[in-house]
Amino acid sequence: MDCHRRENGEGGAAGPGPVLRSGRLLLRPLRRSDAGPIALYAGDARVARMTTGIPHPYPPGAAEAFIEAALSGRRSGRAWVMDGTPSGAAEMIGLIEARPRADGATEIGFWVGPPFWNTGYATEALVALADALAADGQRRLVAQVFADNPASAQVLIHAGFAETGQGSAFSVARGQTVPTRVFERKDRM
Repeated sequence: MDCHRRENGEGGAAGPGPVLRSGRLLLRPLRRSDAGPIALYAGDARVARMTTGIPHPYPPGAAEAFIEAALSGRRSGRAWVMDGTPSGAAEMIGLIEARPRADGATEIGFWVGPPFWNTGYATEALVALADALAADGQRRLVAQVFADNPASAQVLIHAGFAETGQGSAFSVARGQTVPTRVFERKDRM
């Protein structure tokens, strides 16, 4: 049974996408008003160190530039805010992204603000997005997490991803290449 539904179908291949709803969350396009919470959470070294692209310290204006690029379609993928207002939680819990890859797969990335760690929000958002992408015909979803990030690996496993190998990726916040664990979810439909 699919508990996730679309609220609308706005957005093209890049830029704002559809709004998805799960039990406690809306996955919605970015808004300019999200800049403050993004800067707050992305500016936390614990969040930045577990991503490939968030610098630390987080520069002034970076959140606004990220949002503008997403809203204008200048990004190669789509980003959604994990919005907890349907369940009385915060309007901004974290972000989840889907980016097309040259091999035809879609790469998923996500982060959650520290006040919302260990709440199940990341798994819920990942399942909602993965199911929506599968319903749209995307048959192969991939993700990687740094090897020293077991919490994100567990999110992927709980969302139906299987570990397929190891790799490495550059972390802007760490200023170095870091070992990764690679995961894949094939369409279950």
